[in-house]
Amino acid sequence: MKKTAFDRKELNIILNLYGTKVAEGEWRDYALDFDIHTATFSIYRRASEMPLYRIVKDITLARRQGAYAVIAQSGMILRRGHDLAQVLRVLLGKPRLVTV
Repeated sequence: MKKTAFDRKELNIILNLYGTKVAEGEWRDYALDFDIHTATFSIYRRASEMPLYRIVKDITLARRQGAYAVIAQSGMILRRGHDLAQVLRVLLGKPRLVTV
């Protein structure tokens, strides 16, 4: 059986966001999980906790609601869609004013 996975372009988009959040000190660890129908990128504040967010690619929902979803720790779907970059915008947060 073939498993669902993120392709190189998708991983690049996810890891760019992840790297930014790690540099800001918000995220510290991640995990990848592959299944027959889903690929999941889980984001952790600490490795011993439950994931803060899960970025899920579900090929069974690709034509209807969109293959990509961001799911919060509570299980609530924050955003779902067909375009991964647009779906991940929910994790960017609001811009902050930085004073020097």
